[in-house]
Amino acid sequence: MNDSIIASVKEQICTTIDAHAGEIIAIGEQILHHPELGFKEYDTAALVADTFRRLELPYRGELAITGVRADLDSGRPGPTLALLGELDAILVPEHPLADPATGAAHACGHQSQIAGLLGAAIGLAATGAMQHLAGKITLFAVPAEEYVELEYRRQLMREGAIEFLGGKPELIRRGEFDDIDLAILIHCGDSNGAGIVRTINGCVAKLVNFIGKSAHAGGSPHLGINALNAAHLALAAIHAQRETFRDTDTVRVHPIITKGGAVVNVVPSDVRLETFVRGKTVNAILDANRKVDRACQAGALAVGGSVEITTLPGYLPTINTPELAEFFKEAVLPFIPEGSFEENDHWTASTDMGDLSQIMPIVQPSIGGFSGAHHSAAFTVTDPYLAYVTPAKALARMAVDLLAHDASRAGTLLSTYTPPMNKAEYLAYQRQLSRTEVFSYME
Repeated sequence: MNDSIIASVKEQICTTIDAHAGEIIAIGEQILHHPELGFKEYDTAALVADTFRRLELPYRGELAITGVRADLDSGRPGPTLALLGELDAILVPEHPLADPATGAAHACGHQSQIAGLLGAAIGLAATGAMQHLAGKITLFAVPAEEYVELEYRRQLMREGAIEFLGGKPELIRRGEFDDIDLAILIHCGDSNGAGIVRTINGCVAKLVNFIGKSAHAGGSPHLGINALNAAHLALAAIHAQRETFRDTDTVRVHPIITKGGAVVNVVPSDVRLETFVRGKTVNAILDANRKVDRACQAGALAVGGSVEITTLPGYLPTINTPELAEFFKEAVLPFIPEGSFEENDHWTASTDMGDLSQIMPIVQPSIGGFSGAHHSAAFTVTDPYLAYVTPAKALARMAVDLLAHDASRAGTLLSTYTPPMNKAEYLAYQRQLSRTEVFSYME
C-alpha cells in the first residue's frame, strides 16, 4: 500500500471528524456540565458506551468500576494501540461549573479527552480505516486519574472493589492492559497550540493522624496532649527539609490539614494531615518520603503524643517515549498556528500515565483551547474546536501512521523498546509502598 493511499485515508478521517464537529463539541460540553469524581463516573461512562453502541462497536463496560473499552480489529497481525481518555473531574467547589452537591468540576479538561477519543472513534469507524491497517486500536475511557477522595477510595479497597486508588494502576492490575502494546492520551493545554514534555513527576500519597489527649483547653490544658501542636511542628519540620531537596529532583510536598480538632475549648486529640510527595524519579520520591516521615515523627515526639502514618502508592514518574512524541508532532502540526508547538523538559504535576510508561511506550502530549490555571476556578474552555475536535484528528492520524504498512512504524518502535519494568515488577513496587506505621511517644 503506497503513501498516497494512507494520506487519503487520513484526509477522509479528518473530513469525517469535521462533519461531526458539532456532535464532538456537544459531547465535551455535556461532560463539562455534568462533572463526576473518580470511580463514580457513571453518567460519563454511559455516554461513552452509548456512542460506541451507535457506532456499532462491540465494547465492555464496568472496567475498574466505570471504565469502557471498545476494540477496532483490522483482522491482520500487528500490535494493539490504545487511545485513551479520562472520565473523571477534580474537586474545585468554587469553579463556576462545579457540581453544587459534590464540588466536582472539570478544571483539568478531561472532558476534552473523552470528546477527542470519541471523535477519533467516529472518524476511524465511519471511514472503514481499519481495512488499511494492521493490528488493533483500543478505544479506552478510563476512570479516576485525579487522586482525590482518598478515604472513599480506601473504603472501596476494604470492600474489595479495587486494590489501587488510581484508575490506570487498577486496570493494569486487572489485566486490561495485558494485550496493549503502546498507548496515547492527549491532555489539554492553556495555549492556542500544542506541546509535549519529556518527563512528569511521580508521587506517593500520605495520610497522617496525630493522636494526643483531650483536656479542657481553658481550665486544664496542662493535662492534655495537643495533637494540633504536633501537626504544626511536623509542618514546620517538613518546611525545614525543603533546602535538602535537590532542584533537579523537582520535589513537591504540599500538605493540608483535613481535621484540626473537635471544638475550640477542648485540647485537640485527633488531628489529620494529607499530602502528596512528588518527584522526578523514584529515588527522589522515596528520599523525600523518608524525610516527611521523620518530620511527622518529630512533631509527635515533641509533644509526647502518637502519630499514625499511612503511605499509599500514588503514580510513577512519566517518561514520554520520544518516537511517539515525534508522531504526535507530525500529526498535530497541520492543525495549529505556525510556531505554536512547545517542547519542554519536565512538568511537576503527576499522572497515572506514568504507571503505563513504566511498562510500555506511551505519550501524553497536550493540545490547547483552554485558559486559566489547571485545577483552579479560572480554568475554562476558550476554543471548543481546538479543545475537542483537534485532539480527535491528532489521535486518529497517529493511529493510522503507526499501524499503516503492516504496522511497520509501530513495529520498529517496539522492536527497540525496553520497558523500565514488567507488570510483575510494577505491581510488586506499588504494593511494597503501601503501609501504615504507628509511632508513640506517650509516657
